[in-house]
Amino acid sequence: MRKNLRFYRVMASIVGVLLVVLFFVGVPLGSFDGTEMWCLEEGRCAFDSTPAWFAPGSDVQHAGELISEYLGVAHGWLYMIFLFSAFALSRRAGWDLKFTIVTLISGTVPVLSFWAEHRATQRVRAEFPETT
Repeated sequence: MRKNLRFYRVMASIVGVLLVVLFFVGVPLGSFDGTEMWCLEEGRCAFDSTPAWFAPGSDVQHAGELISEYLGVAHGWLYMIFLFSAFALSRRAGWDLKFTIVTLISGTVPVLSFWAEHRATQRVRAEFPETT
């Protein structure tokens, strides 16, 4: 149980940090250039204009695009490993379906994975004192 918990905690921390950097640094730097966002076709966009914090094509905006591209891919792959580690821990610890689903989904919301990791660690340590 100790190894499962440790692996889960490491993955939750990595996925959480990457998502925070991606969401609070990469996306604003790369996307907040005053242009339309999430357009399906000409004239039909989710947002008519993003905040104009950075000039389109600037070095800052380009850095944000690179951060979003590379960290987005890394987060996606590492999230799959996080899902595996959380699911393995949930089966080993005998969690109910609701607790398991909340823990699995937590890696998709910035900062929430830290709360879920803390909650899961407390539960495992309470139910399996030998893991402390």
